[in-house]
Amino acid sequence: MPDTPPPPQPGDVPETQPGNVPELVLGVVIPPSLDTATVQELTDNLPRLLRESYPGVGWRMVIAVETLDGRAPSELLETARDRLLDEDWDLAVVVSDLALRSGRKPVLTQISPVHRVGLIALPAVRAVGRRGNMTTAVARLVGPLAGWDDDDAPEDRARRAREMADDLPDHADENPIQFTGRVVAGNARVLLGLILANRPWRLAVTLSRALTAAAAAGVVTLATSDLWLLATAYGPLRLTLLTVLAVGAVTLTLVIGADLWERPRRRVEREQVALFNLATTATVVIGVITFFGALFVLSFLAAVLLVDAGVFAAVVGESVGLTEYAQLSLLTAALATVGGALGAGLESDDVVRAAAFTRNDV
Repeated sequence: MPDTPPPPQPGDVPETQPGNVPELVLGVVIPPSLDTATVQELTDNLPRLLRESYPGVGWRMVIAVETLDGRAPSELLETARDRLLDEDWDLAVVVSDLALRSGRKPVLTQISPVHRVGLIALPAVRAVGRRGNMTTAVARLVGPLAGWDDDDAPEDRARRAREMADDLPDHADENPIQFTGRVVAGNARVLLGLILANRPWRLAVTLSRALTAAAAAGVVTLATSDLWLLATAYGPLRLTLLTVLAVGAVTLTLVIGADLWERPRRRVEREQVALFNLATTATVVIGVITFFGALFVLSFLAAVLLVDAGVFAAVVGESVGLTEYAQLSLLTAALATVGGALGAGLESDDVVRAAAFTRNDV
């Protein structure tokens, strides 16, 4: 009779896969208080559930035990990200004893798709009623963290997984621009998946308090006749340049002001950190452009309703049509966006980071 293998313990839990299948490493950080039965459930069933849920991808699970008491959700996600970088994981999930809430509703999970880390609130999982739900919750979190949609074909997931698993060769003689170009070329699908999973268009909504005040102030300027003269005198090229500068001002304010730009602590972390920074910058830029687009539409509607065409024409000394109204709206939106940069700079770093990085599952 062959020897019976010992039961698996917290640590490295391999899952055998064919050699041509890309393998991802999932790190699960658990508190020491997690009961043995739940740990055994994760160890026994999570690799199988991942394989069934995401065919075409191999999995290696690593369970790490760490004391997590007293840490806020943002700190727990930071802990998971640090472990991911230090131990070269591809994805990381941290299980917390902390009860999370969104308003009056309990939050089951919180994720940071950009950093490929997630948080599971153990009290919410236990409220559902079964230990197996912990394993299911971890498996469900993997798709959004990897930037996968439910309707993605297995071969598409496999291609993204291969990009995620393969490390770029280290070229000591290349400059940062060359390295960034290689990161983009070698991780294009992963990067796109991270950006889409982060839902960047929701950034302006999350920061709406400061930005809405700036938007209201911008719309009020529509009544200023000097603005009408500037809008028609600037022309499309100058207005486009002003728009680019306005979007850039808000982006820099958010990225630099909230310290969203990261630096690798070790050379082996360069690719991961470069992906973080690229996805973060793209998220902020898309969010700001979304905000600018909304401002433009609101400004255009307000201009058509509030600015009389005859008065407008008399002030600028020429006939006006939709083109002139569009130029006025573009200038108004650009000025309001610059005001939004100042307003966003007044938000706390935690608010900005939460808006840029995290999503809740209630």
